Amino acid sequence: MASRIPLVAGNWKMNFDHREATYFVQKLAWLLRDARFDYHACEVALMPSFTSLRSVQVLVEADRLKIRYGAQAVSVTTQGAFTGDVSADMLAALGCTYVIVGHSERRKYHPEDDANIVDQVRAVLAAGMKPILCVGESFEERRQGIELDFAVGQVHDVTRDLSSDQAAELVIAYEPVWAIGTGMVATPQSAQEAAQAIRADLAATFDEDVAERVRILYGGSVTSKNAVELIGEPDVDGFLIGGAALDPDELSLIARLTAKTVR
Repeated sequence: MASRIPLVAGNWKMNFDHREATYFVQKLAWLLRDARFDYHACEVALMPSFTSLRSVQVLVEADRLKIRYGAQAVSVTTQGAFTGDVSADMLAALGCTYVIVGHSERRKYHPEDDANIVDQVRAVLAAGMKPILCVGESFEERRQGIELDFAVGQVHDVTRDLSSDQAAELVIAYEPVWAIGTGMVATPQSAQEAAQAIRADLAATFDEDVAERVRILYGGSVTSKNAVELIGEPDVDGFLIGGAALDPDELSLIARLTAKTVR
């Protein structure tokens, strides 16, 4: 992991209006500045709702903050008569660095299939941003003992249609669905086994260089109480955080613990 800078990304989901988002970013930036946080040791990113992105952009640029930000979803189309869609080019124009693709809630409620997710990844890459590709098994796959095959299969369904250069730009978030918002969390060993299996598949599909460049995050009930053990695993490169990312004090602490542990 020495060459991979860890990433702590907060997915706000459908929380915070643009005023609340501005306050959150201000407080998080102050907390990290007060702690003399080293952004070279750990990258911090926030994923607000579409309605808050412009406010976050203005604040980040005006105060020259080192916090990055991105979007929670993206359209596969570039422009036209697609009511409610937001294109990758629009997000790039707002200064987004990342876009979450294939989150289990998007797969479940909208729904988004594998072909659509591949097109989203390509759209994000073409616009100069990095996709955070979410994969992970439900409790049923885990009960059947096929959780690793399932998660690796979700990754492979996307990466098999990408070039080596495109795949190297991915961030992959292993988020077991049974752990999202439930308070249950994968053991460090389970998180490592999944990350290691995903990295091995990348090496087999492309080469060791691509596999070593891709950051693999863990997501699912991450808190400051379990972050240190999880980030201590060699193939876990950070976190995609939901509930804990709604508290600036908690998110700041997770980021600081992550930077300290991998230093």
